[in-house]
Amino acid sequence: MPTKLACLHSAESSLVLELRPEGAPVWRHLGARLEPGLLSPLEMERAAASFSLDSDVPLSTAPPAGLGWFGPEVMRLRRGERPLVPVFTKAEVTNEQNTILIHLVDELEGLALEQRITLTPGGAFLFDACLTNTGHEPVTVDHLASIQAPLPDSADRLLSWRGRHNAELVECSEAMPEHGWLREGRRGLSGHGGPPGVVVCCDGATHDSGLVQALQLAWSGDSRIAVERDDEGFWLLSANAVLASGEAVLPPGQNYCAPQAILAISTNGTNGTMAQHHDAIRTRIAWPGGAMRPRPVHLNSWEACYFDHDEARIGDLAEAAAAIGIERFVLDDGWFRGRNDDTAGLGDWTCDPAKYPHGLKPLADRVRALGMEFGLWVEPEMINSDSDLYRAHLDWALSHSGRERLTARNQLVLDMRRADVRDYLFDALDALLRDVPISYLKWDHNRDLAPAGGAAQTRGTYDLLARLRTAHPGVEIEGCAGGGGRSDAGLAAHVHRFWTSDNIDAVSRVTMQRGFLTFLPPEMMGSHVGASPAHATGRTQALGFRAAVAMPGHFGVELDPRKLSDHDRAELADWIAFHKTWRHLLHGGQTWLGKGADGIVWQAAGSRDEFLLFAIRTPPPLDRRPQPLRLPFLTERASVDLQLLRIGGGEGGHAAAGTLLHQAMRGAPHRFTGSWLAHAGLPMPPLKAESVAVFHGKSA
Repeated sequence: MPTKLACLHSAESSLVLELRPEGAPVWRHLGARLEPGLLSPLEMERAAASFSLDSDVPLSTAPPAGLGWFGPEVMRLRRGERPLVPVFTKAEVTNEQNTILIHLVDELEGLALEQRITLTPGGAFLFDACLTNTGHEPVTVDHLASIQAPLPDSADRLLSWRGRHNAELVECSEAMPEHGWLREGRRGLSGHGGPPGVVVCCDGATHDSGLVQALQLAWSGDSRIAVERDDEGFWLLSANAVLASGEAVLPPGQNYCAPQAILAISTNGTNGTMAQHHDAIRTRIAWPGGAMRPRPVHLNSWEACYFDHDEARIGDLAEAAAAIGIERFVLDDGWFRGRNDDTAGLGDWTCDPAKYPHGLKPLADRVRALGMEFGLWVEPEMINSDSDLYRAHLDWALSHSGRERLTARNQLVLDMRRADVRDYLFDALDALLRDVPISYLKWDHNRDLAPAGGAAQTRGTYDLLARLRTAHPGVEIEGCAGGGGRSDAGLAAHVHRFWTSDNIDAVSRVTMQRGFLTFLPPEMMGSHVGASPAHATGRTQALGFRAAVAMPGHFGVELDPRKLSDHDRAELADWIAFHKTWRHLLHGGQTWLGKGADGIVWQAAGSRDEFLLFAIRTPPPLDRRPQPLRLPFLTERASVDLQLLRIGGGEGGHAAAGTLLHQAMRGAPHRFTGSWLAHAGLPMPPLKAESVAVFHGKSA
């Protein structure tokens, strides 16, 4: 009899499972696209191995840990204090065009596991797992993997990201482990290392070539991503939300569903998996009106005035913002009752009458009359002990009975597991949104959780966000957590933008933003022009460099335009106008990243038919002359017209040498063949340290 298979095929990859008369399907392939043909059953291909059980237990989608499977367990369960050892003997598998649905039953323990694998139009695979208690007594779920899958034996290195406040998304490259590799979050949120995920590169894969697998978990709480080597020689990749002890107890008939895992597989390098993740995230975003409109240019008030503001001062700041072309004015922390510093007020979401004696509506109306949208900063999940809310509801803060209540930034965390807490917050925010013409909320979260509150804390926040979005579908929301402490696919279903980092230093932002784009699309990447010296680092950078680095994301300003010289203010207004001209290419399309010689990194955005190219130099050049910049994504284009639009930064000292070619390219496009650009490279103008050359490309 032919081997029964369940398969999903994208343009670049294939997932192949072998179906068995009993038990979960076994893995046959997860990697580059292939045609399975007439496969022999796996049992016919596997030789007996020394020091092994007499009954072979190959890797399945739900292997029986403790009964022949010695690798990591897909689930860890108990009834009371008795550990359960699930063995799924019954399996029903349906394989439709883009979905494999696996329904597994353990009649002895009274368990049912549903695993769903969905192939998205963009090429990524979505993995879902849901466990149901079909028995007569409660079941405690201590662990349920969203995905557990094999990695190719050609895997040679892992890319991941770590970080802290003001130093997000530090790239880490490591060889494949001989035993195991673990990335686990224990802070109650996804953290400053970016989304919970990992990129697996095979056979020396690069930005644009080679087999790559990239996983992210759609989850904003504690998580665990692991790679473990099996003694048969291959590696296993797994991901799961970390559950607090005893928090997931299933009464008979109830279920627990793990967060979704998103797995991208590409034979076109990390740029290929990046494109698949961007497509997968874009399907999760619920844009007001059903589609993304051009991303409004922001001015956020925080670094312009911190807590020191009042109606007159903020009104003047709004006037200055409108004058340089700002489209959305966001009033940051300090607007609500008792909020003169970070020691008081959180939880009391009503306007401070001392600062705004007539409320926020006159200010919002003034902002709107200037042609801008009005946005507002909130931090709903937090509470100060110096607040009316805390005095009325001491029990609403996350805490352990009898233990000290640990503060950070002088604040405690509200228990989002409680319906009454969520009801209070909904009513407070709903009243604001009904009374004031607010089109945007900057939703902050300025501390790690201790205690964390478990997965239920995260789901409570999701619940509140979903309720607000339903009540106010026209309001956009920005996710922020001390900068980039909670930017992930889980929150992407509820927000429209992430604040990448509180560090707006342009040199720091170059690597941060490249890390961000690994999993999340550029239209969600908050990127602002900050002051000089930068508030987070003290470094001084030219305005053109700061603006050019911020250009590819959701562009904004984080300074007071009134403090700029007339020249700098005019230059900033020009960069804002420049961004508006080209943002149709920067957002919603494809992104390519790469590296050139002598410290150059580059980024292109748009499509292969039309794009913007950013060639970024951070350190001073070491070579006498710049080397051409290879652009592999243009390989198949017959010819491309490229124009040098501008060079941002690099001012001061001796003038940078120019070339006759680039002088000509500033005035009109120059035509290159696509193969020349891909293999020989684009001739580069000399760039000084901290400068960016911006090109416009169009297929001829």
